Amino acid sequence: MADTAWRRHGPDRRSTRALRVRTAAAVTALLVLTVLLVPALVRFDPQAVDLSAKLLPPSWQHPFGTDDLGRDLLLRCVHGLRVSLLVGVVAALVATVLGTAVGAAAGALGGRTDRLLMRAVDALSAIPHLLLGIFVVALFRPGIWPVVVSVALTHWLSTARIVRAEVLSLRGRPYVDAAVSGGASRWRVTVRHLVPGVLPQAGLAAVLMIPHAMWHESALSFLGLGLPAHQASLGTLVQAGRGSLLAGDWWPTLFPGLFLIVPTLAVAGLAGAWRERLSPRRRSELTL
Repeated sequence: MADTAWRRHGPDRRSTRALRVRTAAAVTALLVLTVLLVPALVRFDPQAVDLSAKLLPPSWQHPFGTDDLGRDLLLRCVHGLRVSLLVGVVAALVATVLGTAVGAAAGALGGRTDRLLMRAVDALSAIPHLLLGIFVVALFRPGIWPVVVSVALTHWLSTARIVRAEVLSLRGRPYVDAAVSGGASRWRVTVRHLVPGVLPQAGLAAVLMIPHAMWHESALSFLGLGLPAHQASLGTLVQAGRGSLLAGDWWPTLFPGLFLIVPTLAVAGLAGAWRERLSPRRRSELTL
Protein backbone atom coordinates (compact mmCIF):
# COMPACT_ATOMS: atom_id res chain seq x y z
CA MET A 1 0.00 0.00 0.00
CA ALA A 2 2.74 2.44 0.91
CA ASP A 3 4.64 1.68 -2.31
CA THR A 4 1.48 2.23 -4.35
CA ALA A 5 0.85 5.56 -2.61
CA TRP A 6 4.40 6.73 -3.35
CA ARG A 7 4.06 5.73 -7.01
CA ARG A 8 0.78 7.57 -7.35
CA HIS A 9 2.21 10.59 -5.60
CA GLY A 10 5.17 10.88 -7.98
CA PRO A 11 3.26 11.18 -11.30
CA ASP A 12 0.77 13.56 -9.69
CA ARG A 13 3.57 15.88 -8.65
CA ARG A 14 5.21 15.61 -12.05
CA SER A 15 1.97 16.48 -13.84
CA THR A 16 1.35 19.41 -11.49
CA ARG A 17 4.87 20.68 -12.07
CA ALA A 18 4.53 20.29 -15.84
CA LEU A 19 1.24 22.20 -15.79
CA ARG A 20 2.86 24.96 -13.76
CA VAL A 21 5.76 25.22 -16.20
CA ARG A 22 3.47 25.27 -19.24
CA THR A 23 1.33 27.97 -17.66
CA ALA A 24 4.36 30.08 -16.79
CA ALA A 25 5.75 29.65 -20.31
CA ALA A 26 2.41 30.61 -21.88
CA VAL A 27 2.08 33.71 -19.70
CA THR A 28 5.66 34.76 -20.46
CA ALA A 29 5.15 34.27 -24.22
CA LEU A 30 1.88 36.23 -24.09
CA LEU A 31 3.55 39.13 -22.28
CA VAL A 32 6.48 39.20 -24.72
CA LEU A 33 4.14 39.14 -27.74
CA THR A 34 2.02 41.88 -26.18
CA VAL A 35 5.05 44.08 -25.60
CA LEU A 36 6.33 43.50 -29.15
CA LEU A 37 3.08 43.63 -31.15
CA VAL A 38 0.74 46.06 -29.41
CA PRO A 39 2.90 49.19 -29.84
CA ALA A 40 3.41 48.27 -33.51
CA LEU A 41 -0.25 47.50 -34.25
CA VAL A 42 -1.92 50.18 -32.14
CA ARG A 43 -1.01 53.73 -33.08
CA PHE A 44 -0.97 55.35 -29.69
CA ASP A 45 0.69 58.40 -28.22
CA PRO A 46 1.38 57.61 -24.55
CA GLN A 47 1.48 61.35 -23.81
CA ALA A 48 -1.88 62.19 -25.44
CA VAL A 49 -4.20 63.86 -22.92
CA ASP A 50 -8.01 63.76 -22.96
CA LEU A 51 -9.34 65.54 -19.89
CA SER A 52 -12.93 64.76 -20.86
CA ALA A 53 -12.23 61.05 -20.24
CA LYS A 54 -10.15 61.26 -17.06
CA LEU A 55 -10.48 58.58 -14.37
CA LEU A 56 -13.05 56.50 -16.21
CA PRO A 57 -13.56 53.08 -14.56
CA PRO A 58 -12.84 49.88 -16.51
CA SER A 59 -15.24 49.40 -19.43
CA TRP A 60 -15.38 47.74 -22.84
CA GLN A 61 -13.86 50.84 -24.41
CA HIS A 62 -11.12 51.11 -21.77
CA PRO A 63 -10.62 47.65 -20.18
CA PHE A 64 -8.27 49.04 -17.54
CA GLY A 65 -9.96 52.44 -17.28
CA THR A 66 -8.18 55.77 -17.73
CA ASP A 67 -5.81 57.78 -15.57
CA ASP A 68 -6.15 61.30 -14.18
CA LEU A 69 -5.28 62.78 -17.59
CA GLY A 70 -7.68 60.62 -19.60
CA ARG A 71 -5.04 58.27 -21.01
CA ASP A 72 -5.92 54.62 -21.62
CA LEU A 73 -4.36 52.55 -18.83
CA LEU A 74 -4.16 49.29 -20.78
CA LEU A 75 -1.97 50.79 -23.47
CA ARG A 76 0.08 52.73 -20.95
CA CYS A 77 0.63 49.55 -18.92
CA VAL A 78 1.86 47.78 -22.09
CA HIS A 79 4.27 50.63 -22.80
CA GLY A 80 5.31 50.67 -19.14
CA LEU A 81 5.96 46.92 -19.19
CA ARG A 82 8.03 47.40 -22.32
CA VAL A 83 10.26 49.95 -20.60
CA SER A 84 10.50 47.94 -17.37
CA LEU A 85 11.39 44.76 -19.28
CA LEU A 86 14.08 46.63 -21.20
CA VAL A 87 15.57 47.86 -17.94
CA GLY A 88 15.27 44.42 -16.32
CA VAL A 89 16.78 42.41 -19.18
CA VAL A 90 19.71 44.76 -19.92
CA ALA A 91 20.51 45.28 -16.23
CA ALA A 92 20.33 41.52 -15.57
CA LEU A 93 22.69 40.75 -18.47
CA VAL A 94 25.22 43.39 -17.41
CA ALA A 95 25.07 42.29 -13.76
CA THR A 96 25.44 38.62 -14.74
CA VAL A 97 28.49 39.29 -16.91
CA LEU A 98 30.10 41.37 -14.15
CA GLY A 99 29.26 38.87 -11.42
CA THR A 100 30.44 35.92 -13.51
CA ALA A 101 33.77 37.63 -14.24
CA VAL A 102 34.41 38.49 -10.59
CA GLY A 103 33.26 35.10 -9.26
CA ALA A 104 35.25 33.14 -11.84
CA ALA A 105 38.39 35.18 -11.15
CA ALA A 106 38.02 34.73 -7.40
CA GLY A 107 37.43 30.99 -7.63
CA ALA A 108 40.07 30.27 -10.26
CA LEU A 109 42.89 32.39 -8.87
CA GLY A 110 42.27 31.72 -5.17
CA GLY A 111 44.62 32.98 -2.49
CA ARG A 112 44.92 36.72 -1.96
CA THR A 113 42.92 37.53 -5.08
CA ASP A 114 40.01 35.44 -3.84
CA ARG A 115 40.10 37.02 -0.39
CA LEU A 116 40.37 40.55 -1.78
CA LEU A 117 37.53 40.17 -4.25
CA MET A 118 35.17 38.48 -1.81
CA ARG A 119 35.88 41.05 0.91
CA ALA A 120 34.94 43.73 -1.62
CA VAL A 121 31.75 41.81 -2.39
CA ASP A 122 30.96 41.54 1.32
CA ALA A 123 31.57 45.27 1.83
CA LEU A 124 29.24 46.22 -1.03
CA SER A 125 26.63 43.71 0.16
CA ALA A 126 26.53 45.48 3.52
CA ILE A 127 25.10 48.57 1.81
CA PRO A 128 21.34 48.35 1.13
CA HIS A 129 20.65 47.90 -2.58
CA LEU A 130 18.09 50.68 -2.74
CA LEU A 131 20.35 53.16 -0.97
CA LEU A 132 23.27 52.35 -3.27
CA GLY A 133 20.98 52.54 -6.28
CA ILE A 134 19.71 55.97 -5.25
CA PHE A 135 23.31 57.18 -4.93
CA VAL A 136 24.18 55.93 -8.45
CA VAL A 137 21.04 57.39 -10.04
CA ALA A 138 21.65 60.74 -8.34
CA LEU A 139 24.89 61.09 -10.33
CA PHE A 140 22.99 61.30 -13.64
CA ARG A 141 19.93 62.92 -15.12
CA PRO A 142 16.69 60.88 -14.88
CA GLY A 143 16.41 58.35 -17.70
CA ILE A 144 16.46 54.69 -18.65
CA TRP A 145 20.23 54.17 -18.82
CA PRO A 146 21.07 55.62 -15.40
CA VAL A 147 18.51 53.21 -13.95
CA VAL A 148 20.08 50.32 -15.88
CA VAL A 149 23.53 51.24 -14.56
CA SER A 150 22.16 51.58 -11.03
CA VAL A 151 20.42 48.20 -11.07
CA ALA A 152 23.36 46.43 -12.73
CA LEU A 153 25.93 47.79 -10.27
CA THR A 154 23.86 46.73 -7.25
CA HIS A 155 22.77 43.24 -8.36
CA TRP A 156 25.94 41.42 -9.47
CA LEU A 157 27.07 40.51 -5.96
CA SER A 158 24.91 37.40 -5.51
CA THR A 159 25.93 36.14 -8.96
CA ALA A 160 29.61 36.54 -8.03
CA ARG A 161 29.11 34.39 -4.92
CA ILE A 162 27.21 31.70 -6.83
CA VAL A 163 29.81 31.53 -9.61
CA ARG A 164 32.72 31.46 -7.16
CA ALA A 165 31.16 28.56 -5.24
CA GLU A 166 30.55 26.65 -8.47
CA VAL A 167 34.12 27.27 -9.68
CA LEU A 168 35.53 25.98 -6.39
CA SER A 169 33.39 22.86 -6.82
CA LEU A 170 34.56 22.35 -10.40
CA ARG A 171 38.23 22.71 -9.49
CA GLY A 172 38.09 19.32 -7.77
CA ARG A 173 36.64 17.47 -10.77
CA PRO A 174 38.79 14.76 -12.43
CA TYR A 175 38.80 16.38 -15.86
CA VAL A 176 40.18 19.61 -14.38
CA ASP A 177 42.93 17.65 -12.60
CA ALA A 178 43.69 15.90 -15.89
CA ALA A 179 43.96 19.23 -17.73
CA VAL A 180 46.32 20.62 -15.08
CA SER A 181 48.41 17.43 -15.14
CA GLY A 182 48.61 17.72 -18.93
CA GLY A 183 50.28 21.11 -18.63
CA ALA A 184 47.32 23.40 -19.32
CA SER A 185 47.78 26.92 -17.98
CA ARG A 186 45.47 28.40 -15.37
CA TRP A 187 43.96 30.71 -17.97
CA ARG A 188 43.25 27.82 -20.36
CA VAL A 189 41.68 25.72 -17.60
CA THR A 190 39.50 28.65 -16.56
CA VAL A 191 38.32 29.50 -20.09
CA ARG A 192 37.92 25.93 -21.40
CA HIS A 193 36.61 24.11 -18.33
CA LEU A 194 35.59 26.33 -15.43
CA VAL A 195 33.65 29.14 -17.13
CA PRO A 196 31.56 26.81 -19.39
CA GLY A 197 30.71 24.78 -16.28
CA VAL A 198 29.23 27.78 -14.47
CA LEU A 199 27.24 29.19 -17.40
CA PRO A 200 24.02 27.28 -16.54
CA GLN A 201 24.07 28.64 -12.99
CA ALA A 202 24.90 32.13 -14.25
CA GLY A 203 22.06 31.93 -16.77
CA LEU A 204 19.62 30.92 -14.04
CA ALA A 205 20.81 33.84 -11.92
CA ALA A 206 20.23 36.19 -14.87
CA VAL A 207 16.67 34.94 -15.38
CA LEU A 208 15.86 35.33 -11.69
CA MET A 209 17.39 38.80 -11.72
CA ILE A 210 15.04 40.16 -14.42
CA PRO A 211 11.93 40.53 -12.20
CA HIS A 212 14.15 41.70 -9.34
CA ALA A 213 15.56 44.44 -11.59
CA MET A 214 12.03 45.38 -12.71
CA TRP A 215 10.96 45.82 -9.09
CA HIS A 216 14.09 47.83 -8.37
CA GLU A 217 13.36 50.15 -11.30
CA SER A 218 9.77 50.51 -10.14
CA ALA A 219 10.91 51.41 -6.63
CA LEU A 220 13.28 54.09 -7.93
CA SER A 221 10.64 55.51 -10.28
CA PHE A 222 8.02 55.41 -7.51
CA LEU A 223 10.36 57.52 -5.38
CA GLY A 224 10.78 59.96 -8.26
CA LEU A 225 14.46 59.07 -8.75
CA GLY A 226 14.29 56.76 -11.74
CA LEU A 227 12.52 57.53 -14.99
CA PRO A 228 10.93 60.98 -15.56
CA ALA A 229 7.30 61.23 -14.45
CA HIS A 230 6.04 61.75 -18.02
CA GLN A 231 7.67 58.52 -19.29
CA ALA A 232 5.51 55.43 -18.92
CA SER A 233 7.04 52.66 -16.81
CA LEU A 234 5.38 50.47 -14.25
CA GLY A 235 6.99 52.42 -11.42
CA THR A 236 5.88 55.82 -12.73
CA LEU A 237 2.36 54.47 -13.36
CA VAL A 238 2.05 53.22 -9.78
CA GLN A 239 3.42 56.50 -8.48
CA ALA A 240 0.99 58.51 -10.64
CA GLY A 241 -1.98 56.43 -9.46
CA ARG A 242 -1.18 56.89 -5.78
CA GLY A 243 -3.20 60.10 -5.48
CA SER A 244 -6.19 58.56 -7.27
CA LEU A 245 -6.10 55.57 -4.91
CA LEU A 246 -6.51 57.87 -1.92
CA ALA A 247 -9.57 59.35 -3.65
CA GLY A 248 -11.15 55.89 -4.09
CA ASP A 249 -10.12 55.25 -7.72
CA TRP A 250 -8.36 51.90 -7.48
CA TRP A 251 -7.68 51.00 -11.12
CA PRO A 252 -4.75 53.40 -11.83
CA THR A 253 -2.75 51.58 -9.14
CA LEU A 254 -4.08 48.01 -9.37
CA PHE A 255 -3.39 47.23 -13.02
CA PRO A 256 0.23 48.52 -13.16
CA GLY A 257 0.83 46.52 -9.97
CA LEU A 258 -0.55 43.38 -11.64
CA PHE A 259 1.75 43.97 -14.61
CA LEU A 260 4.61 43.74 -12.11
CA ILE A 261 3.33 40.72 -10.20
CA VAL A 262 2.30 38.49 -13.14
CA PRO A 263 5.72 38.54 -14.93
CA THR A 264 7.43 37.91 -11.61
CA LEU A 265 5.36 34.79 -10.96
CA ALA A 266 5.79 33.56 -14.55
CA VAL A 267 9.57 33.97 -14.49
CA ALA A 268 9.72 32.32 -11.05
CA GLY A 269 7.86 29.30 -12.43
CA LEU A 270 10.25 28.92 -15.37
CA ALA A 271 13.30 29.46 -13.16
CA GLY A 272 12.06 26.79 -10.76
CA ALA A 273 11.89 24.24 -13.58
CA TRP A 274 15.38 25.28 -14.74
CA ARG A 275 16.72 24.88 -11.20
CA GLU A 276 15.30 21.36 -10.98
CA ARG A 277 17.02 20.43 -14.24
CA LEU A 278 20.33 21.76 -12.93
CA SER A 279 19.95 19.73 -9.71
CA PRO A 280 18.94 16.15 -10.67
CA ARG A 281 19.19 14.96 -7.08
CA ARG A 282 16.77 17.61 -5.86
CA ARG A 283 14.49 16.84 -8.78
CA SER A 284 14.41 13.13 -7.95
CA GLU A 285 13.58 13.95 -4.34
CA LEU A 286 10.70 16.13 -5.45
CA THR A 287 9.22 13.41 -7.68
CA LEU A 288 9.06 10.77 -4.93
